[in-house]
Amino acid sequence: MFDIGFWELLVIIVVGLLVLGPERLPSALRGIQRGMAKVKSFSQNVQNELDHELRVKELHEHLRKFEQEGKDFHELSPELQRSIVELQNAAAEVQRPYQASKEVDPEPKKHD
Repeated sequence: MFDIGFWELLVIIVVGLLVLGPERLPSALRGIQRGMAKVKSFSQNVQNELDHELRVKELHEHLRKFEQEGKDFHELSPELQRSIVELQNAAAEVQRPYQASKEVDPEPKKHD
């Protein structure tokens, strides 16, 4: 991730030891490690979300092109048919919680 050599790392550790002291240096390093883990996790989540959105956009483009050509659903490749079914299921899952929340009327909370 970073292009840090042995000597640069050694200088960073010595400066950290001089500035923070031997008591606070381990906790500071743990905090830095947790922060780096959070940044890495966030960047991985963003990458996964972008990959998912690009895949959905690509499927929409294929479907639009397919509809313009006027072909039947059964003429699609098996992979594209599975993707269509997957999109339909995902859309149904998104709508189910919304519909359930509209049907269930929660009782208003009473404040004493």
